[in-house]
Order: sequence, then C-alpha cells, then structure tokens
Amino acid sequence: MLADRLKKDGYQLVGPGEPTDLFVVNTCSVTDNAESDCRYLIRRTLRHSPQAFVAVTGCYAQTGVGALQQVPGIDLIVGAQYKMHLPDYLPPPHALQKLPAPQVLHQRRIDRNDFDLPGAGDYESTRANLKVQDGCSFMCSFCIIPFARGQERSRRFDDVLREAEELASHNHKELVLTGVNVGQYAHGGHSLLDLVKQLEEIAGVERIRISSIEPTTIPDALLDYMATSSKLCRYLHVPLQSGDDGILRAMNRRYTVRDYTAFIERAVRLVPDLGLGTDLMVGFPGEGGREFANTQAVASDLPFSYFHVFTFSERPGTAAARMTGTVHPATAKARSRALSAISRAKRLAFYQRQIGRTVRVLFESKEPTGVWTGLTSNFTRLGVASSEDLSNTVRAVLVTGAMDGLALGTLSKAEA
Repeated sequence: MLADRLKKDGYQLVGPGEPTDLFVVNTCSVTDNAESDCRYLIRRTLRHSPQAFVAVTGCYAQTGVGALQQVPGIDLIVGAQYKMHLPDYLPPPHALQKLPAPQVLHQRRIDRNDFDLPGAGDYESTRANLKVQDGCSFMCSFCIIPFARGQERSRRFDDVLREAEELASHNHKELVLTGVNVGQYAHGGHSLLDLVKQLEEIAGVERIRISSIEPTTIPDALLDYMATSSKLCRYLHVPLQSGDDGILRAMNRRYTVRDYTAFIERAVRLVPDLGLGTDLMVGFPGEGGREFANTQAVASDLPFSYFHVFTFSERPGTAAARMTGTVHPATAKARSRALSAISRAKRLAFYQRQIGRTVRVLFESKEPTGVWTGLTSNFTRLGVASSEDLSNTVRAVLVTGAMDGLALGTLSKAEA
C-alpha cells in the first residue's frame, strides 16, 4: 500500500542495490535478528546512496524508537499509529534531503478502534495479501507483538471488500487474508467466515486463503465451510509452539496439548485433503530434554504437512525475558535442525500421498529450468514442464511424482 501511494505521489520504485533517493524500511521486531537486519539494510543502502532519505516504520519503529534514533543515517521514524500515512510526512520528491537528526512520529498508545486502509496493495505476484485485522490481546509471554501492534482490532468490512475488488481488477486470482490474530476478525456483526463468504462473490477471485490462525479462534462452522467451498483453500497454518504442557503454560498459550490434538484431529476429519502447517519454538526458557522430546513426539505424530521452526529470541519487556532456565544456543540450534528434518520428511510424505490425483494449480512463475511452479489449494508446491505460458492461470494437473520441496505433474484435460 505504501508503494502504491508513493508511486501516485510521483516516485518510481527501484530494485534492491540500485541508486535511490528515498529508502523506506518496513521493519519487524519479532526477533533480535529481524532488528539487526533492519540496521544492516540501512547501512548497505547508504553505502551506494549516501544522500538517500531514510524512513523507518513498522514494529521496530514502535518498540525500538530509542535505539533507532542512534542509528546513523535515519531521517524519519514513524511508529505504528502513523505507519499507513507515512507518505504524508515526507518532503516533496524534489525537496528530499538528509536531516541532522531523525524526525520522530511516535506515540506509545496505539488506537484501538477498527480501521480502514488507504488504496490497495501493489503486488507483482499472482497472490495478494489482504489485511483484515491488526493487533493481538492474547499476550503470549514470549511475544512483543502486542507492544508493537497494540490490542486487537478489525478492518472495516466494506473497506476490506473495496480493496479486494481492486486487487481482483488487477488480476490477482488468490487473496491471502492476513492479520496478527486473523481469527479474531469481527466488524459490524460480521465474522471471519462472513467475510470469506462475501469475498467469494467478487468477480475474478478464484481462491481465498487464510494465513496463520490461532487454534482457539477457529470454529467448526469455518471448518465445515472449508470442506465444501470451491474457493476457500483447504489449508490451515495453526501455531503449536510447543508439545509440552508445562512450556505451553509458561508461554501463556490458551490450550493444552490434548486440546490442540483434538482440534487437529477434528479439522482433518472435517476437511478432506487438508494442508496443515504449524509453528514450533525451540529454546524457550525451561525447555529441557524431556520437554523437547514431548514437542518432537507431537510434531511427529500429528498430520502436519510442514512446520516452521523458530529459536526463542528474548524480547525486552515480555514476561519470558524475566524467566530463568536459559537454553544454550548450541542446544537450541541442534533442536531446530532435528525438527526441520522431520518437517522436510513430512512435506515429502504429504506430496507423495497426492501422486495419482488430479489437482488444480494456480501457476505463479517459470523457473530457469523451464518448469512452471504454483500452489494447490492445500499448499502443495507443484511443478510442470510446459511450453505454454501458464503464468497466473489455474489449471488441472495430474500429480506424477514428488521430490524435496516440490511435487511434479503434467497438465490434465480432466477437471480436478
């Protein structure tokens, strides 16, 4: 959205590493690595464009404004409250110049009201993100996001539909519904399921995919609808974080292992061919060998098609930052490797189970090898060798094989 607005204001977007007059960094602060990446990008950009006006926004601009003020070369710091209006605070393109000290637009309290967003996202990909919710009130002990993004709030129903229509008019066939806690969407009596149903009515929208969603926010009605809808993708990414009840309590998660397992079993039972992903954290304070073994067992036993593995990163101001029982970095790294290996095996097995089926693929891009790749509804990445231009088309494909990270197939005349 910021890119779209800046282009309308007369800016031309340039690629990474190219000379630039204005550098806008939309930052993350979920880990200390994300924050260091921000500082590195600023230094790298100023090496090739020393006179670039640098504006920093996003989560790090909200939680680390003091630290950012000490980073040489930053001209503007825009906290979360002002983020989407960042272009309003820039000098005109012809008047951009470095400042002796950064201008700061920041307030500690973030508006809790439901919101709308200006314009529409500017995406080169076939899929487009559609932000429907922001903030989180769950207060997991390891997470800095409530401090960075505020309490949960939802985007106005009509404004979501407005952007969705514009994205569809730009030929985006798949919309990915995003939010910090997307399952908590609620506006004007409308739930997330109500929103999905309305989005399905928009001409040109062929798929709707829900991004990462908390297990306690998914009603059976959503699962039932997913099982029958031709447009809502049969896909859920449901964070688990740990397979040990003691660690889950310390994390302030809102379920037990038994609760989570029961939900997953119900979801798989209700939604045929469901693609199921999760997040797992290693190295949380107090995670000993037994606790990790419990996580490893649950991750192995449940029917995930993949998982993302994260190493605990101490975030200032969170409850977990005050906990004892620190896990040695080498131990955490070994545990991460072990879980990642299980994830790769699960993804391959999931792909192999689809051999012989005819599925529908939204093709995205052509690899240097000549293979076109895209995604199925259940988040299988599939490749097809074809001389046709398959970009941004939905085609039926017979799955013929699988390898690490990619299923293989041939175009089919049969409908999936």
